[in-house]
Amino acid sequence: MNKPGFFLRTLAVAVVFYSTLVSANTLPRHQAIPGGVAIITLNDVNEARPGVSYLKKKVMVRANDTHWEAIVGIPLSAQPGIHRLKVRNGQDNFHKEFRVVDKDYKTTHITISDESKVSLSEEDLQRHYREKKQITAAINSWSERDNVDASFITPVEGRFSSPFGLKRIYNNQERIRRHTGLDIAAPVGTPIIAPASGTVIRTGDYFFTGNTVFIDHGQGLITLYCHLDKIDVEENQHINQSQKLGEVGMTGRVSGPHLHWAVFLNRFKVDPELFMSQLEKTK
Repeated sequence: MNKPGFFLRTLAVAVVFYSTLVSANTLPRHQAIPGGVAIITLNDVNEARPGVSYLKKKVMVRANDTHWEAIVGIPLSAQPGIHRLKVRNGQDNFHKEFRVVDKDYKTTHITISDESKVSLSEEDLQRHYREKKQITAAINSWSERDNVDASFITPVEGRFSSPFGLKRIYNNQERIRRHTGLDIAAPVGTPIIAPASGTVIRTGDYFFTGNTVFIDHGQGLITLYCHLDKIDVEENQHINQSQKLGEVGMTGRVSGPHLHWAVFLNRFKVDPELFMSQLEKTK
């Protein structure tokens, strides 16, 4: 046996395994871009937990081994440059700055065969407005939870068919719409599971997203699962990681069967892949 070679190969495997564990324990990943997540170090963990807000929205705060840290969702509309958090630490109020760098998201063209899903009638438009209020109320949910599980597993087995942030043009219209989730293509009926534990705060059938499930994971971390063929959970139900939520479908505005998976952090849409380890992404 080539002992030095065997040792080096074993060491390399151990390093990769350790790196995977570390990344799983430090999710989401810091990526301070529009639609990304900024992880900002705050005061010593032995001090009282601070309160943090960004753009007048409450922000998740969690403890690492030595410090409190803010987990900040950055809107897709964010401009590059210096951004500020407002921090409340006991009687002290101060600002914590961080820098957002730009990202050039690609443009793609999509054809929807059902033109009524692109050019809405007045009746459908009014339905959308009513549903938007319900969806916004769910996204704005906040539940206090000390240990938020932000290490996500893949919610469905399939191909990552459309990444977060794309600039989409439907049926050659001039208007550009942003893709605010991750699409995973899979056959109708493929099981969809919870990527992390949480509470189902809403289910419904909506004009654009079809059969949809909303999960509250705590401290402003909300996930959505859209276009389902079947929903297997109920509102106010606690669910565990890997528990079945429903099945892939083609409800709502779709061009084929897939799961549209969206993640909201402090009310802003952020990239779901930042909450997944490299191991999960390559499954």
